[in-house]
Amino acid sequence: MKPFNNYSAVSTDDTYLENVQHGNAQYPFAYYLEDIWQFDLHCIGWHWHPELEFVYVTKGKAICYIGADKIELQSGYGMFINSGVIHRFEATETVIFPNIVFSPLLLASAQSHIYQKYISPVIHSSITFQIFSPYTEWQDKVIKILNHIFYIQENNSNPELETVQSLYQMWQLLYQNCKDTSSPSTRNYKISQQSKLYIMIQFIHTHFQEQISLDDIAASVSVSKNNALYIFKNGICTSPVSYLIEYRLAHAAKLLSSTEKTISVIADECGFTSPGYFCRKFKEHYNITPNSYRDLQL
Repeated sequence: MKPFNNYSAVSTDDTYLENVQHGNAQYPFAYYLEDIWQFDLHCIGWHWHPELEFVYVTKGKAICYIGADKIELQSGYGMFINSGVIHRFEATETVIFPNIVFSPLLLASAQSHIYQKYISPVIHSSITFQIFSPYTEWQDKVIKILNHIFYIQENNSNPELETVQSLYQMWQLLYQNCKDTSSPSTRNYKISQQSKLYIMIQFIHTHFQEQISLDDIAASVSVSKNNALYIFKNGICTSPVSYLIEYRLAHAAKLLSSTEKTISVIADECGFTSPGYFCRKFKEHYNITPNSYRDLQL
């Protein structure tokens, strides 16, 4: 079995596009064996990628946020996450979490009949994710194929051909059983809302050190406060102000672990109105004081 990958954070740009190449141009496929608990603050933060992702839980319970949906993925269950879908994983304990991430172009070229008929309709549908249960026949078949793909990666020195064969089998089951019932106008509306979400997130990332308000965030995309609240709630299951505070806290956590700056300085640099307010929000969010968190990083 491969050793666990251990990352402190997911590297993304301002729109949460992941800054990682999964595989390479010749073989755009990557297998990861991870424990969510080992990530900084026990969380794989919000991110998205153009690749397709299939995950499985072999131990523990993964808490998955996909847009406005919160899914508790128990041991023995799997999940498909579509291309371009923003998502996040959390854990309250050790979670053994093998997963694969690969480009749809591994299955066929974008101009091919196979891609246009069988791959593109799923990728460009309103289907953001699909849970695989061991108690549903077709989903259990997907789980078995997925576990076989994991086995190939860990035990075969030349896994490419057998891996792609298995991916086709798995994709056939997904294509046959997942139907998109939304209209083109609904899909276009969702794309528009997601674009506004990313712009507001970029605004927060740029101005988080300033005393910005919900009005300022909403004005960055020329929508009302209520519309901004709706877009955030449906996009990443939180409010703009809650996200702003969470982003400030995440930035503060990085400064606590990487610098010797005082609590007062960090609070000020991260946009908090006072050190006391910063400490209170940090403890509420991470269940640990800033000083204790810093001690744990030493």
